[in-house]
Amino acid sequence: MNSTFKIYSAINELPASWDQVTESNVFLQTPYLKVLEESAPTNMQCFYIGIFEDNNLIGVALAQYLNVHKLESFGERDKCFKTAIRNFVFKNFASHVLFLGNNMITGQNGYVFNKPMDFKHISNLLIQCSEAIIKYFKEKGIKIHIVSFKDFYQHCSDELKKYDFANMHDFNIQPNMIFELQPEWKSETDYVAAFSKKYRDQYKRSHKKCEGVEVKELCYEEILSHEERIYELYHYVAKNAPFNTFFLAKDHFSTFKKQLQEDLRVSGYFLDGKLVGFHTILLNGETLETYFLGYDEHVQKEKMLYLNMLYNMTKFGIENGFKKIIFGRTALEIKSSIGAQPVLMSGFIYHTNKLINKHIDKIFKRLEPNVDWQQRHPFK
Repeated sequence: MNSTFKIYSAINELPASWDQVTESNVFLQTPYLKVLEESAPTNMQCFYIGIFEDNNLIGVALAQYLNVHKLESFGERDKCFKTAIRNFVFKNFASHVLFLGNNMITGQNGYVFNKPMDFKHISNLLIQCSEAIIKYFKEKGIKIHIVSFKDFYQHCSDELKKYDFANMHDFNIQPNMIFELQPEWKSETDYVAAFSKKYRDQYKRSHKKCEGVEVKELCYEEILSHEERIYELYHYVAKNAPFNTFFLAKDHFSTFKKQLQEDLRVSGYFLDGKLVGFHTILLNGETLETYFLGYDEHVQKEKMLYLNMLYNMTKFGIENGFKKIIFGRTALEIKSSIGAQPVLMSGFIYHTNKLINKHIDKIFKRLEPNVDWQQRHPFK
C-alpha cells in the first residue's frame, strides 16, 4: 500500500477532511489541537501529521517536541540524590525530546486511521514521520536527543514490536487507571450500593468531611475570572508530582473551555466563597477522560478533597451514561479504592546517540520514578 504523509505546524493549514478522519478521538480533532496551538506548555511545539493514500486523507498523527532546558522543575516531591542525578542527565543528554503521541495525557491518542491498517505499515509510517521531524530540527541547528512513541495498549505494542519497533527499548511506566462502569449502575446510589462495607464507609466518611465545600460547574466567564487561582492550584499539584516534563500555560483552561465548550467541564470547589480546588473532565465519545486538577494542600487534607473529586467524576460518568472513565497514571492506590483498574500501557524509546542508546534500558530504569502501591478491591 502506498501512503504519503505531510507534516503541518499550524492548524489553519490542515486538510478540510481532518475532523471526519478523527471523529473517533477528541484529542486529535481540531478544537483540541487549537488548544495546543494557542496555549501549549511554553517548552512544547506541536506537529500535526496528515497521512494520505492517493491524495485522500486516511489518517492523522500528533508529534510534540519538548525542550527540557526551558523547564523550571522536573518535580520537587522527591528531594534526593537520584533526583539530582536525573535532573543533570535530563539537562545534558535528554533536553531535546520528540514524542510521537501526546505527552500531556495518558492513553492511546497518538494516531487514528479511518480504515483498517496493518501494524507493519503503521510502524513504518510513525518512524518515517519521526525521522522527518528530526531532520527539520537538524536543519535549524537543534539535535534531538530522545525519540519516544507513546502510549500503546498491550496488543498494539506487541504487534509493533514485530516490525520497525523491534530494536527499540519498550517500557511500561505506571499503568493507566481505567474504570469500566457497570451498565446496571444508573445513579450514584447504585454505585455506592456495590461497595463492600469498608469502602462504603470510606465514601460516607469522605462526604462528611467535605461538608461546607460547595461544588459548582464553572462557565467560560467564571474560568476566566478565577484563572490566576486555578493556575495556582494546578501548579501546586503539578510541582509536587514525582516527575514532570512540562507545565501548562496560564490561560490553558480558559482556552480549552472556549474551544471545546460543553465537551470540557470544569468544576470548582469553594470553601467560604474561596476557590480551594478544581477538577476537569473531557467528554470523548463513550469515554470520560479526566484531565488536570488542582487543590489547596491544607483544605485537601482536612476535607479529603481529592477523594471527593474522584467520586464526583465517577458520579458524572454514571449519570451521563459513559462506559468508562480514564483516570490516568498518578495516585494509583486511591483510584483503585474507588473502582479503577490498572491497565498496562507501553511506550518505545531510543536515544539518537548510538552509544547511549545501547544502554538506554539501564539508564531508563534508573531515571524512572519508582512507585510501590497496593491495589484495592472496593466491590462486594
